[in-house]
Amino acid sequence: MTHRGSRVLHVGSLARVEGEGALHLSVHDGTVTRAQLRIYEPPRFFEAFLRGRSYTEPPDITARVCGICPVAYQMSACAAIEDACGVTVDPALAELRRLLYCGEWIESQTLHIYLLHAPDFLGCDSAIELARTARHHVERGLRLKQAGNAILELLGGRAIHPVNVRLGGFHRIPAAEELTALASRLRPALDDALRTVEWAAGFDFPDAETDADLLALAEPAVYAIESGVPTVLRTDGTLTLFPLAAFPEHVRERHLPHSTALHSTLDGRRHLTGPLARFAISGRRLSPTAAQAARAAGLGDPLAGAVCRNPYRSILVRAVEVVHALDEALRIIEAHERPHRPYTEVPAAAGIGHGATEAPRGLLYHRYTLDADGTVTDACLVPPTAQNQGAMEDDLRRTAQRAITDRDPPDAELTRLCERAIRNHDPCISCSAHFLDLTIDRT
Repeated sequence: MTHRGSRVLHVGSLARVEGEGALHLSVHDGTVTRAQLRIYEPPRFFEAFLRGRSYTEPPDITARVCGICPVAYQMSACAAIEDACGVTVDPALAELRRLLYCGEWIESQTLHIYLLHAPDFLGCDSAIELARTARHHVERGLRLKQAGNAILELLGGRAIHPVNVRLGGFHRIPAAEELTALASRLRPALDDALRTVEWAAGFDFPDAETDADLLALAEPAVYAIESGVPTVLRTDGTLTLFPLAAFPEHVRERHLPHSTALHSTLDGRRHLTGPLARFAISGRRLSPTAAQAARAAGLGDPLAGAVCRNPYRSILVRAVEVVHALDEALRIIEAHERPHRPYTEVPAAAGIGHGATEAPRGLLYHRYTLDADGTVTDACLVPPTAQNQGAMEDDLRRTAQRAITDRDPPDAELTRLCERAIRNHDPCISCSAHFLDLTIDRT
């Protein structure tokens, strides 16, 4: 096939992603020479304005980083500050935190599946168009999202930017009858979640594979959500882990000129966090119902260590995780024993604390340095989208190269293919925006 010399494809604004970003692709003689995900949102300065604040404030402040996954920021902040202060939260309160996080997984993963990602597989430009042709599917997605919101409203005080979370636990814990009522709402949602897996399993998934290392938290007995140890599945199948306090030694951030977000590498290599990583590393810990749904959907047997490296099939893994989150929420409610107090006391102490949880998009790391009176003197937030940018750009390059080699499509079609490759990862661009270091040479 004769290729059209040099060409540059620039997409000024991505559709159906959370936040604002652009794509830039350079092609010379049929070879993709550059593929960039340009994050151009203005810097947000969260790390800077956390400095000088009281140690009690980061959970509420960082929740404003994202309107889709505020619980992830709250839980990572709480974990890091409690680590700095040497406090372990009452187990019953820790379970309620996990329940709250399940609510965020349900609503956020469902939003991505139905409103952002499924239209790509069904030939629709938007969820609104999808609703015109398959209204019952979209309605099912909205019911699922409402179920997740119900958990957030009960445990968090409201569905967006919850206000009931505090260091050590909650300002208020729900009464037994409130949890019983919540469970009655979640049971039919589990049926909707199982139907979602069946629906997504019928999509046509292009052949693709990421060769990035996979990074996720792991727990010995449960599918990691709100805690765990960073664990890496290398491309050669080697599984390694490292202490959370060593996270900055392994995951290094750097500025690149084309993005206001930092780019991360893991031990100098490209890596990917999120559903594919969690499934590969912790699939054995899925609930029996979720594991069976994964097998029926063609993801392989999680109990046998199934690994999925196809980014397009991430939508299927997310659907399985919604099943797991609902199973887990019902388990927690059934086993719940009301704690004596809504929170564990967290006295101020000097120290450095590390916290990480699994946001729907992947591992979210927080580090805080406190002085003796609990003032924050330093803060570091490493969101999953910033970590995933290298893998996303590699997927973008591979997708474009494959299409150009096969049939050299016109720019409009190539744009759609590239946007679809990025949406596989559900990037939360607003979360990842940082400021660039400024160097001035004066002569």
